[in-house]
Amino acid sequence: MSGTQAWGFTDDRGAQLGAARVPRRVVAYVRAGAALYDLGVIPVAVYGSGHDGDAYDPAKAGVLEAVGVPYLGPGRALDEAVLRELRPDVVVDVTYDGKSPYALDAALVERLGVPLVALSVGNELDLPAVLDRFAALAAGLRIDGREGAGPEGVGAEATEPGAADPAAPVPVVVVVGSDAVGPEIVTPVTASPATGPGQGAALAEFEAAEAALREAAARSGLGVLALSGAGPEQVHLARPHAWPELAWLAGLGVRLLDPGPGPGANWLTADWVRAAALRPDLVLFDNREHATPPYALPGGVRLAPWNPETPPSPAAYARFFRDLAEALAP
Repeated sequence: MSGTQAWGFTDDRGAQLGAARVPRRVVAYVRAGAALYDLGVIPVAVYGSGHDGDAYDPAKAGVLEAVGVPYLGPGRALDEAVLRELRPDVVVDVTYDGKSPYALDAALVERLGVPLVALSVGNELDLPAVLDRFAALAAGLRIDGREGAGPEGVGAEATEPGAADPAAPVPVVVVVGSDAVGPEIVTPVTASPATGPGQGAALAEFEAAEAALREAAARSGLGVLALSGAGPEQVHLARPHAWPELAWLAGLGVRLLDPGPGPGANWLTADWVRAAALRPDLVLFDNREHATPPYALPGGVRLAPWNPETPPSPAAYARFFRDLAEALAP
């Protein structure tokens, strides 16, 4: 950071970014935006990936839709004029390869003349390191004592008397899996967002959830298969050590099943017969909207939802760990 810059950050592409003032208006990829919200920074808008449609995917949105953060549609289809009207100070995306933003054309942000932050969610970092990077960015965006501009019309410097506080936590009941097909559905618990600059409580809950999951995994010994359905004929089977959160689950004692040799770094694409042949006791199924429900699994297999794009915040992963501990329970 130079002497004329009030804000500086080096992202996970190695790009050294700076600005004359702390960015207040944040536009983000929906996964990054949901994490920043948990960490006390409210985006003015978020966008999706090529897998997403014109409306929020509930699995990826966290509480962003509930608190009124606008969704702009897929990032690579963004209208430059719409983005300019939002007057972003910074754009935040994720990167899987450490080179390029995942969901947005970098040239678009370059034309706006604002910093583009890309934070790694790939397997070169373990899960705590991923969480630390998002926490560091959020802390840097809060160093002026404010928590982001918020959505247009609700994050102005002055708020109408009596208006709702957009940063206030909004309890959200998350009911996942009730419409899924399969032998047994494990429904997660109620979730509510953790917000605000002080993340001590969220970190404590994360550690408590880790402990609960470690205990549940040790007691159950169930074989767990993570997958993403791609229709009745095809399924993507996750390679556990290619995913920071799955690798971390393995470290906590969860007995994750590896799909075995074949093409694909993160997924092995196969048919449902191959998935069944692995004889899982519990299937973590991708619950994003573009994925399909599990097909043709043996009777008695438990099913629990898994979002491969869980927001990288302690609060979000604490919820996931608690839900998985419940799913592993006898």
